[in-house]
Amino acid sequence: MESQANLGGVFRLPRTSLTLNRIGYGAMQLPGPQVWGPPKDRYAALALLKEAIALGINHVDTADYYGPNVSNELIREALYPYPDNLVIVTKVGYGRGPDRSWQPALSAADLERAVHANLTVLRLDAIDIINLRVGGDRGLQEGSIKAPLEVLVGLTKKGLVRHIGLSNVTPRQFAEAESITEIVCVQNYYNVAHREDDHFIDILAEKGIGYTPFFPLGGFTPLQSTVLDEAARVLTATPMQVALAWLLHRAPNILLIPGTSSVKHLRENLGAATLELPREVRMKIDTIAVVHSSH
Repeated sequence: MESQANLGGVFRLPRTSLTLNRIGYGAMQLPGPQVWGPPKDRYAALALLKEAIALGINHVDTADYYGPNVSNELIREALYPYPDNLVIVTKVGYGRGPDRSWQPALSAADLERAVHANLTVLRLDAIDIINLRVGGDRGLQEGSIKAPLEVLVGLTKKGLVRHIGLSNVTPRQFAEAESITEIVCVQNYYNVAHREDDHFIDILAEKGIGYTPFFPLGGFTPLQSTVLDEAARVLTATPMQVALAWLLHRAPNILLIPGTSSVKHLRENLGAATLELPREVRMKIDTIAVVHSSH
C-alpha cells in the first residue's frame, strides 16, 4: 500500500478523530452519462474502487443523487465491510428529477429521506461527514441556510451523522453555519483559473477547516488551457497532474477528490502528490487566474 506521504500528506479535520490523506476519490464519475444510471462497465467501476483503496486512498466523496444511488451501491459492493480508516463523505440538499435535472432538495423531509437513503445503501450506522449542498447549479446564492442546517444538527444528535460540512457556500453562509454548529469542511468550486475563494480558503486554513475544491480542471478558456498545457510539457506531466499539484501547494487544508472511471487516470491523479512545482512554473500557472479575471 502507498504511504500517506505519497498522497499529498495528511490533514486532520478539526474537532474530530478523522485523519485524511489529502488526495481522495470523488465518485461522481462512477455512474453512466450525465451522472445517471449504471456505469458502462460495472466490473471496471468496482475494480477502480478497490484499486483506489489499495493505493492508500482513505477518503471517498459521494452522494445519493449520483445515479441516483448508483455511486453508493458501487461503493458498498466494492468496499463493504469498509476498512477501519475509510472516511465516506456524502452530500444532501440536492436531488434528481426524472428528466435527469438537478434540483434543490432542502426541506426537512428531503434531507431526512436523503440521509436515510445514504445510510441504507451504504450499509452504515452513521455517516462520517455530511456536506449540506446549497445554492444553484455551481453558482453561489446568498441567503440563510439555518433551516436545513438545523435539520442535520438534529440528525447528528440522533447519532445518524457524525460531522457536518458545507458545499457551494459563501463566506457569509459559512459564518452563519459556524454560529449554529461545528463545521469541519467546505466544498466549493475552485481551481487554478477560478480563484474567487482565495481569501475564504485562507480563513478556513487559519481555523484548520478542510477545503475541498470541485471541478479542479473545469471552466477553462483555450488560452488558459494553453498555459496549463505548457506547464505540463515542461514538467513532463499531464495538465490534470499540474492542476492538482498546484492545489496541494496552494494551502495545507486543501483536500482533493479527483474523479475518474479509469484506473490509469486514477494512478495519474495520485502522481500529482509527488510532482514538484518550481517557483517559475507556479508563477506562470498563477497568470491563468489573471487571464480569467480580465475576461
